Amino acid sequence: MARSRTSADPRPRVTVLATGGTIAGGQPSQKRRGYTSAVFPIESLIAAAPGIESLARLDAVQVASIGSQDMGEPVWRALTLLAQDALADKEVAGVVVTHGTDTMEETAYFLNLVLGSPKPVVMVGAMRPATAMSADGPMNLYNAVATAAHPDAGRRGVLVVANDEIHFAREVAKTNTTQIGTFKSTHRGLAGLVSSARIHFYGRPVRLQAPGGGFKIPDSALPRVDIVYAHAGMGPEMIDAAVRAEARGIVIAGVGNGNIGAPALEAAAAASRSGVVVVRSSRTGGGIVERNVEMDDDRLGFVAADELNPQKARILLMLGLTLTRDPLRLQEMFYVY
Repeated sequence: MARSRTSADPRPRVTVLATGGTIAGGQPSQKRRGYTSAVFPIESLIAAAPGIESLARLDAVQVASIGSQDMGEPVWRALTLLAQDALADKEVAGVVVTHGTDTMEETAYFLNLVLGSPKPVVMVGAMRPATAMSADGPMNLYNAVATAAHPDAGRRGVLVVANDEIHFAREVAKTNTTQIGTFKSTHRGLAGLVSSARIHFYGRPVRLQAPGGGFKIPDSALPRVDIVYAHAGMGPEMIDAAVRAEARGIVIAGVGNGNIGAPALEAAAAASRSGVVVVRSSRTGGGIVERNVEMDDDRLGFVAADELNPQKARILLMLGLTLTRDPLRLQEMFYVY
């Protein structure tokens, strides 16, 4: 139930939407590195962060209890609806989403494109389970709540808080399998820093988010988009398989500047001619895939991913395909969002 702010309780109100992940994970023994994701409810995570309720009045909702390798459209839809409801409440200052780190950047970018509120939405997770020595989850959650409650956190799109850093959803990527400093924003740098709830914001996002109040999620399933990973000696088989599986879009995680060899290129061109939208991204982890550089995208009917890595290019293409299948219109989306 919504709780009104009173003069006796001036704390801002923050809604916490929990999905599981390593931040809620537990080990069978501290001597073992293995753990199970999502074994602790959100109430336990809040209790493990002393002083967190001095930052804000918290409303917690357990949306899912999964590792983020299992994240997908059903939970994205639930998060979108719950976040929209919370953000529409005039008493709510912001929303925090606890999430596994494996696919956090994808969920963050998805929410960045569908949530049109100027209020902050902050994603947070952990690289060490809750039972680990020096677990990073409690401080990350503490800082995430502080960020969501901050009066200057709005109009920055969805943010990711981890390891005392604040990242823009569009820019951030997971870059290491186990280290707590896994998240990097290589193109445009950090959105800010947060240390024990002391926040220092830098610039605002350069690209747009949530066009026209946000991409609308259709009642039916989002269009299928597959990612095909390029490699030396690559043949046409994986691209052909995606077409047979009725993918409406294919993102190529290309070598170098979004490249693929001749046999795969022939299959991708055939897919494009058949109406499947082909986006060229890069497996390198950095840089820009520019249009009509090394490949004639105009002739082939391809889309260049610009700065987006393959997993984020897939998110934008899924949502873009709900509006158009025209490669040139879709290309403009990759320049804008």
